Amino acid sequence: MLRINDRISIEDWELTEQFMRASGPGGQNVNKVSSAVELRFEAERSPNLPPPVKTRLRKLAGRRWSKEGALVLQVDETRSQVRNREIARDRLTELILQACEKPKRRIPTKPTLGSKKRRLLAKKVRGEVKALRGKVEGES
Repeated sequence: MLRINDRISIEDWELTEQFMRASGPGGQNVNKVSSAVELRFEAERSPNLPPPVKTRLRKLAGRRWSKEGALVLQVDETRSQVRNREIARDRLTELILQACEKPKRRIPTKPTLGSKKRRLLAKKVRGEVKALRGKVEGES
């Protein structure tokens, strides 16, 4: 069981770990040992996540969210299988904690009278500069 916070904990049946060979450097070891980990969390079917958290998690996950509603994290940072597994679980915990935070509602504001006047003045000055770029008349 993976504890996220005091209200949310993930059961073992919701997590699936699959180990594979990592790409990149590692010498002869990289061809023999399956050190990379793919952690699959069945988020859509999880009874422990409230619906708003699931929605925010889907948005945060981006392309790591599968069509079946699972969150898939792949880690092959270290040569140690155990360490990669820990990193994947830590990342999952961080993502869920981020999804638990309710985003602040934006309060729309109106521009001040001074900023409106400054903008219009700047537009007028710019227009005058452009007006001066015309052809010079009277010389031939």
